[in-house]
Amino acid sequence: MKNVYFIGIGGIGMSALARYYKFKGYNVAGYDRTPSDLTAQLEKEGIAVHYEDRPELVPADVAESLIVYTPAIPQDMGELKKVMNGGYTVLKRSRTLGEITRGQRCLAVAGTHGKTTTSTLTAHIFTATGEGCSAFLGGISRNYGTNLLMSRNNTVVVEADEFDRSFLQLFPEIAVITAVDPDHLDIYGDYEHVVEAFKAFAAQVSGTLIAKKGTPIGPSDTPAKFLTYHYTDTGADFCALNPHPDECGYFHYDLKYPGGVLKDVRVGAPGWVNAENSVAAAAIALTYGLDPLAVKSAIGTFQGVKRRLEVHVNSPKLSYIDDYAHHPAELASAISSMRDIFPGRRLTAIFQPHLYTRTRDFAQEFAAALSLVDKLILLDIYPAREEPIPGVTSEMIFKDVTAPEKVLLKKEELMDYLSDEPLDVLVTFGAGNIDRFIEPITQLLKSRL
Repeated sequence: MKNVYFIGIGGIGMSALARYYKFKGYNVAGYDRTPSDLTAQLEKEGIAVHYEDRPELVPADVAESLIVYTPAIPQDMGELKKVMNGGYTVLKRSRTLGEITRGQRCLAVAGTHGKTTTSTLTAHIFTATGEGCSAFLGGISRNYGTNLLMSRNNTVVVEADEFDRSFLQLFPEIAVITAVDPDHLDIYGDYEHVVEAFKAFAAQVSGTLIAKKGTPIGPSDTPAKFLTYHYTDTGADFCALNPHPDECGYFHYDLKYPGGVLKDVRVGAPGWVNAENSVAAAAIALTYGLDPLAVKSAIGTFQGVKRRLEVHVNSPKLSYIDDYAHHPAELASAISSMRDIFPGRRLTAIFQPHLYTRTRDFAQEFAAALSLVDKLILLDIYPAREEPIPGVTSEMIFKDVTAPEKVLLKKEELMDYLSDEPLDVLVTFGAGNIDRFIEPITQLLKSRL
């Protein structure tokens, strides 16, 4: 192969693969539906990206071209139809990642939430300790400004995505499972099939599987050595003893692990959620055999992941955080963390629901999580890959929210509304295109300081 062409190149997982093949010397190009900061960065790195369905831009040399696509692409898209019917070698993103990691020491992080931060922190620990690793991440590391790390050794850290059962293409040596919650029910149908898929993933781990205590995964589900971790449950093999925030919301704890207790770990990203994820990342690193003191030092220098409790404005008068949370459990955890970071302050949340099916399946759970804020600004649903479902709107969530204040807006109305809104702590939540508001909101709030 000389050419690697991506259909859906702007996705976080797809862009990491594109960067990998560019690094390896292939001719890389691709399509995405809309321009974004990520596609702009790919173009700066010399990768050609276009934004219209143009089959003529697919490489003409069938025999020397690999086509990688994401299942989020509609099946009737012209470029996808051309490659499917044209004799090309065509692989899903997940299969491509599986092929790359085969034959390497694969360290995988799976879970319906927490996997992006945990895998990014794991990759940072390996990099900062000097052990090194390659890494395919589901977010942009704030330490390195990228979702791809490359190393000369054969250790690779990957985020194991359960969407479309993608993680079943991976055969890790060490794996963590952070959570097994109902999600992607448009793919799985019901929670039992979600659990079934995670058990199938567990069965593919060869060395050590570390599951969060309380998940429906046990030693009988894997041939690997089975260990547990938890944030506060001291019965787990790995856990945080006496976790507590400092005055800036950064957590400190003593790490209990099978080799003893590692004293006074400080997490470099604020909030208890990041502390919990650091226990899981440390579990991978210590199981692998890294030096405990070096692991402790690396956790302290972790800067977090873009769009995961990412602080854009922070003052006693006004603060603004952006977070990718798009599942009720993620929202509840993020809101709880922000209450720790900003105790006693008024929290206003802007939430853009992601997918009609997820809104339909979890409307009540979304309402309960969003009721934890002082004021909710709820936007229309971001459809992503889906067509509208009759009767499914943001109103399904809105009607059951019991927060002291709430308002339902179209996204086109948001900036005008915020211009007159008294704010203390503001957070934007969502996995759709709500990130397009980060810069204008940041500038608006900085103008008030």
